[in-house]
Amino acid sequence: MLNIRKSNDRGVADFGWLHSQHTFSFGHYHDPEHMGFGPLRVINEDRVEPGRGFDPHSHRNMEIISYVLDGALEHKDSMGNGSVLRYGDVQRMSAGTGVVHSEYNHSREAPVHFLQIWIMPNAGGAPGYEEKHFDVESKKGRLRLIASEDGRNGSVSLRQDAAIYASILDGDDTVDYGLDEGRIAYVHVARGRVVVNGIALAAGDALKVTEEAGVTLSGAEAAEVLLFDLPY
Repeated sequence: MLNIRKSNDRGVADFGWLHSQHTFSFGHYHDPEHMGFGPLRVINEDRVEPGRGFDPHSHRNMEIISYVLDGALEHKDSMGNGSVLRYGDVQRMSAGTGVVHSEYNHSREAPVHFLQIWIMPNAGGAPGYEEKHFDVESKKGRLRLIASEDGRNGSVSLRQDAAIYASILDGDDTVDYGLDEGRIAYVHVARGRVVVNGIALAAGDALKVTEEAGVTLSGAEAAEVLLFDLPY
């Protein structure tokens, strides 16, 4: 079964300094039909104006992944971590028993554009932090594992039986991904255009994949895609 989530149907929050589009219910946007997909709870596409950002705030019991598309995202947290993330960087923060963090646009001149992703954990514990860089070549024409439960193949680790892949596709590139029995997939188009299991999607669009043997990505035009392999 294939269900499309169109970009223009997402929730919108616009605070001037922040423009955000919510794939699933978040903040003031509530839609009982879009509360998550498996353990995938949040995909927010955020654009933050220069020098602005999210003041220190707390989280508990959530795996929070940041995927930077453009610009520079500055992170600080109560664990003592501090860094500036740029394109290709992936950050995982396990909120665990509780953490306080802030996120700001590091630049005073250019906006920052990133995806904030929340996945519900299957285990608790102390908060944790990890970040890694995945260059363009590692994602071109293929699926590059960027997050997994066991941190395999150089991915960041998650407290959930889930895997996240990133891919950059164009022209004749075709990628096939098989799904094991009892698994579901979510494909989010970060930019460009791509055909997923025969369905044409554009930037911001997504596809829920259930009871299917796998996922095929083809017919791409300067596309960057995230694929989530999730438990049902």
